[in-house]
Amino acid sequence: MSKPTLKVELEIDETANLLPFFTLDDATSGVLDNTEYPLGGLTFFDVTDYVAGASVSRGISRELDRTTAGVASIALNNDTRLFDPLNPASPFSEQLLPHRQIRVTANGSAVYVGLVDDWNLQYDLAGNNLSIANGVDKFTLLSQQFIDNLAVPVELPGPRMDRILNLPEVAWDATERSIDAGHVPLLAGTVVTGTNALEYLQNIAYTEDGNFFIGSNGYAVLQDGLTGPSTLNLVTFSSEGDGVPFTEIEIVYGSELLYNRVEITNIEDFIVTGDSVASQTKYGVVTLSRDNFLADVTEAAISVVTLLNRYDEPEYRFERILVDITDLPALQQAQLLGSELTNVARIKFQPNNIGAVIDRYAQIIGIKHSVDSKRHKMEFRFRTLDYAPFVLDDAVFGTLGGADETFDDSTVFYDDNIEYDGTIVSGNRLG
Repeated sequence: MSKPTLKVELEIDETANLLPFFTLDDATSGVLDNTEYPLGGLTFFDVTDYVAGASVSRGISRELDRTTAGVASIALNNDTRLFDPLNPASPFSEQLLPHRQIRVTANGSAVYVGLVDDWNLQYDLAGNNLSIANGVDKFTLLSQQFIDNLAVPVELPGPRMDRILNLPEVAWDATERSIDAGHVPLLAGTVVTGTNALEYLQNIAYTEDGNFFIGSNGYAVLQDGLTGPSTLNLVTFSSEGDGVPFTEIEIVYGSELLYNRVEITNIEDFIVTGDSVASQTKYGVVTLSRDNFLADVTEAAISVVTLLNRYDEPEYRFERILVDITDLPALQQAQLLGSELTNVARIKFQPNNIGAVIDRYAQIIGIKHSVDSKRHKMEFRFRTLDYAPFVLDDAVFGTLGGADETFDDSTVFYDDNIEYDGTIVSGNRLG
Protein backbone atom coordinates (compact mmCIF):
# COMPACT_ATOMS: atom_id res chain seq x y z
CA MET A 1 0.00 0.00 0.00
CA SER A 2 0.95 3.65 -0.13
CA LYS A 3 0.39 6.71 2.03
CA PRO A 4 -3.32 7.46 2.49
CA THR A 5 -4.70 10.17 0.22
CA LEU A 6 -4.99 13.31 2.31
CA LYS A 7 -7.52 15.96 1.36
CA VAL A 8 -7.57 19.44 2.90
CA GLU A 9 -10.32 21.96 2.21
CA LEU A 10 -10.76 25.59 3.23
CA GLU A 11 -13.95 27.59 3.36
CA ILE A 12 -14.16 30.35 0.75
CA ASP A 13 -16.88 32.66 -0.49
CA GLU A 14 -17.94 33.71 -4.00
CA THR A 15 -15.69 36.80 -4.01
CA ALA A 16 -12.63 34.56 -4.38
CA ASN A 17 -13.54 33.59 -7.97
CA LEU A 18 -12.05 30.16 -7.29
CA LEU A 19 -15.24 28.20 -7.93
CA PRO A 20 -18.09 28.70 -10.36
CA PHE A 21 -21.06 29.84 -8.28
CA PHE A 22 -24.69 29.96 -9.31
CA THR A 23 -25.28 32.31 -12.26
CA LEU A 24 -28.82 33.41 -12.97
CA ASP A 25 -30.21 32.34 -16.39
CA ASP A 26 -27.08 30.35 -17.27
CA ALA A 27 -27.96 26.98 -18.84
CA THR A 28 -25.42 25.12 -16.71
CA SER A 29 -24.54 27.16 -13.62
CA GLY A 30 -28.06 28.60 -13.35
CA VAL A 31 -29.71 25.23 -12.61
CA LEU A 32 -31.14 25.07 -9.09
CA ASP A 33 -30.06 22.24 -6.78
CA ASN A 34 -26.84 21.69 -8.75
CA THR A 35 -24.28 21.18 -5.96
CA GLU A 36 -21.39 22.04 -8.31
CA TYR A 37 -22.62 25.63 -8.43
CA PRO A 38 -23.48 26.86 -4.93
CA LEU A 39 -25.87 29.77 -4.60
CA GLY A 40 -23.40 31.79 -2.55
CA GLY A 41 -22.15 32.17 0.97
CA LEU A 42 -19.37 29.83 2.11
CA THR A 43 -18.30 26.58 0.51
CA PHE A 44 -15.24 24.31 0.72
CA PHE A 45 -12.35 24.54 -1.73
CA ASP A 46 -9.71 21.82 -2.15
CA VAL A 47 -6.16 23.07 -1.37
CA THR A 48 -4.56 19.60 -1.13
CA ASP A 49 -2.10 20.28 -3.96
CA TYR A 50 -0.43 22.94 -1.81
CA VAL A 51 -0.15 20.92 1.42
CA ALA A 52 3.43 20.49 2.65
CA GLY A 53 2.51 18.81 5.95
CA ALA A 54 -0.28 18.42 8.46
CA SER A 55 -0.86 17.49 12.07
CA VAL A 56 -4.11 16.91 13.94
CA SER A 57 -4.63 16.16 17.63
CA ARG A 58 -7.95 15.36 19.32
CA GLY A 59 -9.02 14.01 22.71
CA ILE A 60 -7.16 13.86 26.02
CA SER A 61 -3.91 12.47 27.36
CA ARG A 62 -5.31 10.96 30.56
CA GLU A 63 -8.66 9.78 31.83
CA LEU A 64 -10.51 12.33 34.03
CA ASP A 65 -8.97 15.21 32.06
CA ARG A 66 -11.62 17.44 30.54
CA THR A 67 -11.66 17.27 26.76
CA THR A 68 -10.36 20.50 25.27
CA ALA A 69 -10.50 21.76 21.70
CA GLY A 70 -8.93 19.51 19.10
CA VAL A 71 -6.20 21.29 17.13
CA ALA A 72 -4.79 21.13 13.63
CA SER A 73 -1.80 22.67 11.88
CA ILE A 74 -1.82 22.64 8.07
CA ALA A 75 1.33 23.86 6.28
CA LEU A 76 0.70 25.15 2.75
CA ASN A 77 3.39 25.90 0.17
CA ASN A 78 3.49 29.67 -0.18
CA ASP A 79 6.43 30.20 -2.54
CA THR A 80 4.23 32.31 -4.86
CA ARG A 81 2.53 34.14 -1.95
CA LEU A 82 -0.74 32.45 -2.93
CA PHE A 83 -1.68 32.12 0.76
CA ASP A 84 -0.66 35.60 1.84
CA PRO A 85 -3.42 37.98 2.97
CA LEU A 86 -1.25 40.94 1.91
CA ASN A 87 -0.93 39.77 -1.70
CA PRO A 88 -3.88 41.41 -3.54
CA ALA A 89 -3.06 39.42 -6.68
CA SER A 90 -3.97 36.15 -4.93
CA PRO A 91 -7.60 34.96 -5.01
CA PHE A 92 -7.06 33.74 -1.42
CA SER A 93 -5.95 37.12 -0.07
CA GLU A 94 -9.37 37.99 1.34
CA GLN A 95 -10.23 34.39 2.28
CA LEU A 96 -7.56 33.77 4.94
CA LEU A 97 -9.79 34.78 7.80
CA PRO A 98 -10.17 33.55 11.39
CA HIS A 99 -13.11 31.23 12.05
CA ARG A 100 -13.35 30.01 8.47
CA GLN A 101 -13.75 26.23 8.55
CA ILE A 102 -11.02 23.77 7.63
CA ARG A 103 -11.79 20.13 6.77
CA VAL A 104 -9.36 17.22 6.58
CA THR A 105 -10.02 13.70 5.31
CA ALA A 106 -7.79 10.71 4.54
CA ASN A 107 -8.90 8.04 2.07
CA GLY A 108 -12.35 9.57 2.42
CA SER A 109 -12.50 9.11 6.22
CA ALA A 110 -13.12 12.21 8.33
CA VAL A 111 -10.00 13.28 10.24
CA TYR A 112 -10.83 16.79 11.42
CA VAL A 113 -13.29 19.64 11.06
CA GLY A 114 -12.49 22.88 12.82
CA LEU A 115 -12.02 26.62 12.54
CA VAL A 116 -8.90 28.51 11.48
CA ASP A 117 -7.66 30.32 14.57
CA ASP A 118 -4.79 32.14 12.89
CA TRP A 119 -2.44 32.12 9.89
CA ASN A 120 1.33 32.05 10.42
CA LEU A 121 3.52 33.06 7.47
CA GLN A 122 7.07 31.67 7.39
CA TYR A 123 9.53 33.16 4.90
CA ASP A 124 13.21 32.41 4.41
CA LEU A 125 15.76 33.88 2.02
CA ALA A 126 16.00 30.62 0.06
CA GLY A 127 12.38 31.03 -0.99
CA ASN A 128 11.00 28.03 0.91
CA ASN A 129 7.94 29.74 2.23
CA LEU A 130 4.99 28.32 4.14
CA SER A 131 1.61 29.60 5.20
CA ILE A 132 0.39 27.66 8.22
CA ALA A 133 -3.27 27.44 9.13
CA ASN A 134 -3.68 26.73 12.84
CA GLY A 135 -7.09 25.26 13.54
CA VAL A 136 -9.20 24.64 16.63
CA ASP A 137 -12.48 22.74 16.82
CA LYS A 138 -15.75 24.30 17.94
CA PHE A 139 -15.13 23.63 21.64
CA THR A 140 -13.26 26.93 21.33
CA LEU A 141 -16.48 28.71 20.36
CA LEU A 142 -18.32 27.13 23.29
CA SER A 143 -15.56 28.28 25.66
CA GLN A 144 -16.17 31.86 24.49
CA GLN A 145 -19.95 31.78 24.87
CA PHE A 146 -21.91 32.59 28.02
CA ILE A 147 -25.43 31.64 29.00
CA ASP A 148 -28.05 34.25 29.86
CA ASN A 149 -30.28 33.64 32.89
CA LEU A 150 -32.10 30.35 32.16
CA ALA A 151 -34.65 28.31 34.13
CA VAL A 152 -34.27 24.55 33.58
CA PRO A 153 -36.65 21.73 34.60
CA VAL A 154 -35.80 18.25 35.86
CA GLU A 155 -34.68 16.49 32.69
CA LEU A 156 -32.18 14.00 31.32
CA PRO A 157 -28.67 15.11 30.23
CA GLY A 158 -29.38 14.86 26.48
CA PRO A 159 -32.40 17.19 26.49
CA ARG A 160 -30.52 19.56 28.85
CA MET A 161 -27.55 19.67 26.50
CA ASP A 162 -29.81 20.28 23.49
CA ARG A 163 -31.51 23.07 25.45
CA ILE A 164 -28.16 24.81 25.94
CA LEU A 165 -26.99 24.26 22.37
CA ASN A 166 -30.28 25.70 21.07
CA LEU A 167 -29.89 28.97 22.97
CA PRO A 168 -29.47 32.02 20.70
CA GLU A 169 -26.25 32.91 22.53
CA VAL A 170 -24.86 29.46 21.59
CA ALA A 171 -26.74 28.64 18.35
CA TRP A 172 -25.15 25.27 17.63
CA ASP A 173 -26.38 23.82 14.31
CA ALA A 174 -28.99 21.14 15.07
CA THR A 175 -27.71 19.01 12.18
CA GLU A 176 -24.20 18.85 13.69
CA ARG A 177 -24.94 16.92 16.87
CA SER A 178 -25.07 13.35 18.08
CA ILE A 179 -26.57 13.65 21.54
CA ASP A 180 -27.73 10.60 23.54
CA ALA A 181 -30.62 11.08 25.95
CA GLY A 182 -28.63 9.93 28.99
CA HIS A 183 -30.06 8.10 31.99
CA VAL A 184 -29.68 10.22 35.17
CA PRO A 185 -32.20 13.00 35.95
CA LEU A 186 -30.71 16.46 36.40
CA LEU A 187 -31.92 18.95 39.00
CA ALA A 188 -34.26 21.77 38.09
CA GLY A 189 -32.97 25.24 38.80
CA THR A 190 -31.55 28.38 37.25
CA VAL A 191 -28.45 28.75 35.12
CA VAL A 192 -27.21 32.18 36.18
CA THR A 193 -26.21 34.83 33.68
CA GLY A 194 -22.54 34.61 32.75
CA THR A 195 -22.23 30.81 33.09
CA ASN A 196 -19.67 29.54 30.59
CA ALA A 197 -21.38 27.33 28.00
CA LEU A 198 -18.54 24.81 27.62
CA GLU A 199 -18.05 24.36 31.37
CA TYR A 200 -21.77 23.86 31.88
CA LEU A 201 -21.98 21.28 29.09
CA GLN A 202 -18.93 19.45 30.46
CA ASN A 203 -20.58 19.32 33.89
CA ILE A 204 -23.64 17.74 32.29
CA ALA A 205 -21.38 15.05 30.82
CA TYR A 206 -19.62 14.58 34.17
CA THR A 207 -22.96 14.11 35.88
CA GLU A 208 -23.98 11.51 33.31
CA ASP A 209 -20.51 9.90 33.52
CA GLY A 210 -20.69 10.02 29.75
CA ASN A 211 -18.36 11.20 27.01
CA PHE A 212 -18.63 14.68 25.52
CA PHE A 213 -16.35 15.61 22.63
CA ILE A 214 -16.19 16.97 19.09
CA GLY A 215 -16.14 14.12 16.59
CA SER A 216 -13.81 13.86 13.62
CA ASN A 217 -16.72 15.17 11.50
CA GLY A 218 -17.05 18.29 13.66
CA TYR A 219 -20.25 17.15 15.41
CA ALA A 220 -20.87 17.69 19.12
CA VAL A 221 -21.16 14.21 20.68
CA LEU A 222 -22.62 13.12 24.02
CA GLN A 223 -22.46 9.41 24.74
CA ASP A 224 -24.71 7.91 27.42
CA GLY A 225 -22.80 6.84 30.52
CA LEU A 226 -24.49 3.43 30.34
CA THR A 227 -23.57 2.82 26.71
CA GLY A 228 -20.40 1.08 27.82
CA PRO A 229 -17.48 -0.02 25.65
CA SER A 230 -18.22 -1.97 22.49
CA THR A 231 -16.12 -4.26 20.33
CA LEU A 232 -18.21 -3.35 17.27
CA ASN A 233 -15.39 -1.25 15.78
CA LEU A 234 -12.57 -3.08 17.53
CA VAL A 235 -9.04 -2.59 16.25
CA THR A 236 -6.29 -4.93 17.44
CA PHE A 237 -2.74 -3.65 17.91
CA SER A 238 -0.28 -6.52 18.19
CA SER A 239 3.41 -7.30 18.27
CA GLU A 240 2.53 -10.92 17.53
CA GLY A 241 1.66 -10.62 13.84
CA ASP A 242 -2.10 -10.94 14.36
CA GLY A 243 -3.08 -7.28 14.31
CA VAL A 244 -1.91 -3.79 13.41
CA PRO A 245 1.86 -3.50 14.01
CA PHE A 246 3.15 -0.52 15.95
CA THR A 247 6.49 1.24 16.11
CA GLU A 248 6.37 2.60 19.68
CA ILE A 249 4.46 1.73 22.84
CA GLU A 250 4.38 3.29 26.32
CA ILE A 251 2.98 1.67 29.45
CA VAL A 252 2.19 3.37 32.75
CA TYR A 253 1.74 1.73 36.13
CA GLY A 254 1.14 4.12 38.99
CA SER A 255 -1.13 6.25 41.12
CA GLU A 256 -2.07 9.00 38.64
CA LEU A 257 -5.65 7.74 38.75
CA LEU A 258 -5.73 6.30 42.27
CA TYR A 259 -8.69 7.54 44.34
CA ASN A 260 -10.15 5.76 47.36
CA ARG A 261 -12.47 8.45 48.68
CA VAL A 262 -15.11 9.92 46.38
CA GLU A 263 -17.18 12.99 47.22
CA ILE A 264 -20.02 14.04 44.94
CA THR A 265 -21.75 17.38 45.56
CA ASN A 266 -24.83 18.52 43.65
CA ILE A 267 -25.79 22.15 43.02
CA GLU A 268 -28.08 22.08 46.07
CA ASP A 269 -24.97 21.38 48.19
CA PHE A 270 -25.90 17.81 49.08
CA ILE A 271 -22.72 15.76 49.36
CA VAL A 272 -22.45 11.98 49.03
CA THR A 273 -19.20 10.39 50.18
CA GLY A 274 -17.76 6.89 49.90
CA ASP A 275 -14.54 5.29 51.10
CA SER A 276 -12.64 2.21 49.99
CA VAL A 277 -11.14 1.30 53.36
CA ALA A 278 -8.95 -1.51 52.03
CA SER A 279 -7.37 0.85 49.49
CA GLN A 280 -6.94 3.61 52.09
CA THR A 281 -5.13 1.16 54.37
CA LYS A 282 -2.62 0.35 51.62
CA TYR A 283 -2.15 3.75 49.99
CA GLY A 284 -3.51 6.42 52.32
CA VAL A 285 -6.55 8.57 51.62
CA VAL A 286 -6.74 10.10 48.13
CA THR A 287 -9.92 12.04 47.36
CA LEU A 288 -11.75 12.58 44.09
CA SER A 289 -14.28 15.44 44.33
CA ARG A 290 -16.94 16.11 41.76
CA ASP A 291 -19.72 18.66 41.44
CA ASN A 292 -22.75 17.69 39.42
CA PHE A 293 -26.43 18.28 38.69
CA LEU A 294 -27.88 15.00 39.99
CA ALA A 295 -31.50 15.25 41.08
CA ASP A 296 -31.57 11.76 42.62
CA VAL A 297 -29.37 11.09 45.66
CA THR A 298 -29.50 7.36 44.95
CA GLU A 299 -27.94 8.05 41.57
CA ALA A 300 -25.17 9.90 43.40
CA ALA A 301 -24.58 6.83 45.56
CA ILE A 302 -24.40 4.66 42.43
CA SER A 303 -21.89 7.08 40.94
CA VAL A 304 -19.76 6.92 44.11
CA VAL A 305 -19.73 3.10 43.96
CA THR A 306 -18.84 3.14 40.26
CA LEU A 307 -15.97 5.59 40.67
CA LEU A 308 -14.48 3.80 43.67
CA ASN A 309 -14.53 0.47 41.86
CA ARG A 310 -12.83 2.10 38.90
CA TYR A 311 -10.11 4.04 40.71
CA ASP A 312 -9.30 2.49 44.11
CA GLU A 313 -6.28 0.52 42.86
CA PRO A 314 -3.16 1.68 40.94
CA GLU A 315 -3.62 1.61 37.20
CA TYR A 316 -1.69 -0.49 34.68
CA ARG A 317 -2.32 1.30 31.41
CA PHE A 318 -1.17 1.26 27.82
CA GLU A 319 -0.70 5.01 27.56
CA ARG A 320 0.40 5.51 23.98
CA ILE A 321 0.90 3.59 20.74
CA LEU A 322 2.48 5.03 17.59
CA VAL A 323 1.68 3.48 14.20
CA ASP A 324 3.14 4.32 10.80
CA ILE A 325 0.13 3.61 8.59
CA THR A 326 1.87 4.53 5.32
CA ASP A 327 2.49 1.00 4.08
CA LEU A 328 -0.24 -0.88 5.94
CA PRO A 329 -2.80 -2.96 4.01
CA ALA A 330 -5.91 -1.08 2.89
CA LEU A 331 -8.14 -2.78 5.47
CA GLN A 332 -5.89 -1.79 8.38
CA GLN A 333 -5.56 1.77 7.08
CA ALA A 334 -9.35 2.00 6.89
CA GLN A 335 -9.71 0.64 10.45
CA LEU A 336 -7.30 3.18 11.89
CA LEU A 337 -8.52 6.16 9.89
CA GLY A 338 -12.10 5.27 10.87
CA SER A 339 -11.26 5.09 14.58
CA GLU A 340 -13.07 7.56 16.81
CA LEU A 341 -12.64 8.66 20.40
CA THR A 342 -14.16 6.09 22.82
CA ASN A 343 -13.71 3.20 20.36
CA VAL A 344 -12.19 0.07 21.87
CA ALA A 345 -8.78 -1.40 21.05
CA ARG A 346 -7.24 -4.72 21.92
CA ILE A 347 -3.52 -4.50 22.65
CA LYS A 348 -1.22 -7.55 22.57
CA PHE A 349 2.40 -7.04 23.49
CA GLN A 350 5.29 -9.23 24.65
CA PRO A 351 8.08 -6.97 25.97
CA ASN A 352 11.44 -8.09 24.53
CA ASN A 353 9.82 -11.46 23.72
CA ILE A 354 10.07 -12.35 27.42
CA GLY A 355 7.30 -13.94 29.46
CA ALA A 356 3.63 -14.13 28.62
CA VAL A 357 1.99 -11.86 26.06
CA ILE A 358 0.15 -8.96 27.69
CA ASP A 359 -3.35 -8.99 26.22
CA ARG A 360 -5.72 -6.20 27.29
CA TYR A 361 -8.60 -4.08 26.12
CA ALA A 362 -8.47 -0.28 26.27
CA GLN A 363 -10.61 2.66 25.19
CA ILE A 364 -9.21 5.29 22.82
CA ILE A 365 -9.15 8.72 24.46
CA GLY A 366 -6.75 10.54 22.12
CA ILE A 367 -5.95 10.44 18.39
CA LYS A 368 -3.16 12.29 16.60
CA HIS A 369 -2.15 12.41 12.92
CA SER A 370 1.27 13.53 11.66
CA VAL A 371 1.61 13.75 7.89
CA ASP A 372 4.53 14.85 5.72
CA SER A 373 5.39 14.33 2.07
CA LYS A 374 6.34 10.68 2.61
CA ARG A 375 4.74 9.28 5.78
CA HIS A 376 1.42 9.29 7.64
CA LYS A 377 1.73 8.37 11.31
CA MET A 378 -1.01 8.01 13.92
CA GLU A 379 -0.73 8.09 17.70
CA PHE A 380 -3.40 6.64 19.99
CA ARG A 381 -3.83 7.24 23.72
CA PHE A 382 -5.90 5.00 25.97
CA ARG A 383 -7.73 4.49 29.23
CA THR A 384 -7.78 1.08 30.79
CA LEU A 385 -10.88 -1.11 30.65
CA ASP A 386 -9.96 -3.33 33.59
CA TYR A 387 -13.15 -1.99 35.13
CA ALA A 388 -15.93 -1.90 32.53
CA PRO A 389 -19.71 -2.21 32.77
CA PHE A 390 -21.60 -5.20 31.43
CA VAL A 391 -22.70 -4.57 27.82
CA LEU A 392 -25.55 -6.79 26.62
CA ASP A 393 -24.74 -8.96 23.58
CA ASP A 394 -21.16 -7.72 23.25
CA ALA A 395 -18.69 -10.51 22.48
CA VAL A 396 -16.24 -9.37 25.19
CA PHE A 397 -18.01 -6.99 27.58
CA GLY A 398 -21.26 -8.97 27.49
CA THR A 399 -19.72 -12.05 29.14
CA LEU A 400 -20.71 -12.40 32.79
CA GLY A 401 -17.73 -12.92 35.02
CA GLY A 402 -15.35 -12.07 32.20
CA ALA A 403 -12.01 -10.45 32.89
CA ASP A 404 -13.31 -7.03 31.90
CA GLU A 405 -16.57 -7.06 33.85
CA THR A 406 -15.79 -6.53 37.53
CA PHE A 407 -17.33 -5.20 40.71
CA ASP A 408 -15.40 -4.84 43.93
CA ASP A 409 -17.59 -6.06 46.79
CA SER A 410 -14.93 -5.11 49.34
CA THR A 411 -15.55 -1.38 48.97
CA VAL A 412 -16.73 -0.07 52.37
CA PHE A 413 -18.77 3.06 53.06
CA TYR A 414 -19.74 4.87 56.24
CA ASP A 415 -22.70 6.57 57.95
CA ASP A 416 -26.32 5.61 57.39
CA ASN A 417 -28.05 8.20 55.22
CA ILE A 418 -28.39 6.33 51.95
CA GLU A 419 -28.53 2.62 51.27
CA TYR A 420 -27.72 1.31 47.82
CA ASP A 421 -27.67 -2.39 47.05
CA GLY A 422 -26.97 -3.22 50.67
CA THR A 423 -24.03 -0.80 50.83
CA ILE A 424 -24.11 2.21 53.13
CA VAL A 425 -23.01 5.55 51.71
CA SER A 426 -22.91 8.80 53.62
CA GLY A 427 -24.97 11.78 52.57
CA ASN A 428 -24.86 15.19 54.22
CA ARG A 429 -25.97 18.70 53.38
CA LEU A 430 -23.10 21.16 53.46
CA GLY A 431 -23.21 24.03 55.93
